[in-house]
Amino acid sequence: MIYLDYNATTPLCEAAREAMLPYLGRHFGNPSSVHAAGRDARAAIDNARDKLAALLRVKPHELIFTSGGTESCNLAVLGLARCRSSPPEAGGHVISNKAEHHAVLNALEHLEKHENFEVTWLSVSENGIVDLDQLAKSIRPETRLVSIMTANNETGAIQPMREISQMCREHAVLLHSDMVQSFGKSDVDLWLVDSASFAAHKFYGPKGAGFLFLRSGLSIQPIMFGGAHENERRPGTENVAAIAGMVPAAEWTIRDRQTEQEREAQLRDALWTRITDSFPEARQNGDPAHRLANTLNVSFNGFDSETMLMALDLEGVCASSGSACMVGSVVASHVLLAMGLPKERASSAVRFSLGKKTTGQEIDEAAKAVERIIKRLTQADKAYAVA
Repeated sequence: MIYLDYNATTPLCEAAREAMLPYLGRHFGNPSSVHAAGRDARAAIDNARDKLAALLRVKPHELIFTSGGTESCNLAVLGLARCRSSPPEAGGHVISNKAEHHAVLNALEHLEKHENFEVTWLSVSENGIVDLDQLAKSIRPETRLVSIMTANNETGAIQPMREISQMCREHAVLLHSDMVQSFGKSDVDLWLVDSASFAAHKFYGPKGAGFLFLRSGLSIQPIMFGGAHENERRPGTENVAAIAGMVPAAEWTIRDRQTEQEREAQLRDALWTRITDSFPEARQNGDPAHRLANTLNVSFNGFDSETMLMALDLEGVCASSGSACMVGSVVASHVLLAMGLPKERASSAVRFSLGKKTTGQEIDEAAKAVERIIKRLTQADKAYAVA
């Protein structure tokens, strides 16, 4: 199997697995319990929070442990927007864009439909970059929050966060960023934002764990109820094993980040060259200059995403797409449509995303698989046309 879907999830690294094992066995205490077993679990969480904060150059109390990226995004968007709406039913104004992950999109759409909020949806270029001029013109006195992801999960496009941050600071508007795809792949500067979402399984950690960075001094309204955990910001018994494994995964991921990203970029570009050699009609989606080093989003014009992904799977290649297959029909990627790309191009997109275990040999084999698939599908189309 050739795994080229690292933006979907990553394999658990050995350091994370080893850190988790004690808390899957004899160290099983509830961190809220006052006895020795509980204190042992609480110490593990506190230690993890301290180490993660040091790694990110923030304060420990600024990190809220969650179940992952979706919960972190929901907590940030809903919790910050509601907290700044006075009275709560008055709603407010929020700014984002339609190329965001659904964890942000759906939360904003909920505010828009059910809680009297107005959302300004910024335009994005055909490379996936938000319109900064439109952002500047959209901020107004009642704007509660701006939410812009740092790097797109489908195209890898990296947003100009420094410029976005400056605009928000000048107008005293809070800025949240979905950084789920950014950690370990690009610079993560939390000084630029007021809150940011992360998911452990995207950086070789366990599934079911993540965290939200929330700047000191900011209040947030919980979106769940039932306990005083995480300083009354996120109730529920903490996933001790997953939290314990998340920190060594983070440390392992960023240890050689620069060198690793350069290696992955070379492999990504080699794959793109091979694809265009065998299929010149292929089109690359996203900003070619400002994108994640591991991400290659390609439209195979004339062949829909579902067909390509099934063919790749039969060849032993794991890739992904921005499309959702529903009842046998392909729904075009909302990200690519937001970029203004034609529906046909958006519906033929395949995302290849590389990782630490990706080898040059795997890229070579994947390229050969694409070549075989294109040849086979082209011949099938010709035979069908003749018939």
